[in-house]
Amino acid sequence: MKKNIAIFASGSGTNAENIIRYFQGNDSVSISLVLSNKRDAYVLERAERLQVPGCVFLKEDWITGDKVLAILQEYGIDFIVLAGFLIRVPDLLLHAYPNKIINIHPALLPKFGGKGMYGDRVHQAVIAAEEKESGITIHYINEHYDEGDVIFQAACPVLPSDTPDDVAKKVHVLEYTHYPILIDRIVAGLKEE
Repeated sequence: MKKNIAIFASGSGTNAENIIRYFQGNDSVSISLVLSNKRDAYVLERAERLQVPGCVFLKEDWITGDKVLAILQEYGIDFIVLAGFLIRVPDLLLHAYPNKIINIHPALLPKFGGKGMYGDRVHQAVIAAEEKESGITIHYINEHYDEGDVIFQAACPVLPSDTPDDVAKKVHVLEYTHYPILIDRIVAGLKEE
């Protein structure tokens, strides 16, 4: 039976688009919905262009999670992928989707994680700390920012001459290469349940 995935994103949506394209034509997995907390998030335009329904939810609907859960149930969502989603997932959704919500973080957790650590902020912190490497962490989410069980990590070198933009480019390559494949493997595991 086909598994339905919802992507939650707050911004431009390059990772979301990459994931949608990866699963196009897949017989066992469908990206069925893109949800955002921002009406002007470019990810919604990307989703529409790729013929994936998009939905924006209000802050008050997110806090309790009831209306968002109803939308997920309406679309028969089995699994949730966070792709540049910047707010904490409410407990109601965590309990409705145990070990079925994953996130990608643009650093090697536990370093450079936590509330407010996303995107360029992470890359700037990596450079400021004179780290020798950075990378990505794909993890399940829990009640705390960036503290869920790690599923996968991939590293890239950080050179002394690198700028935050240089690190971002290396990290994006890792994201685009690994995230869809890991999603596919995890959802394939769900099919065996």
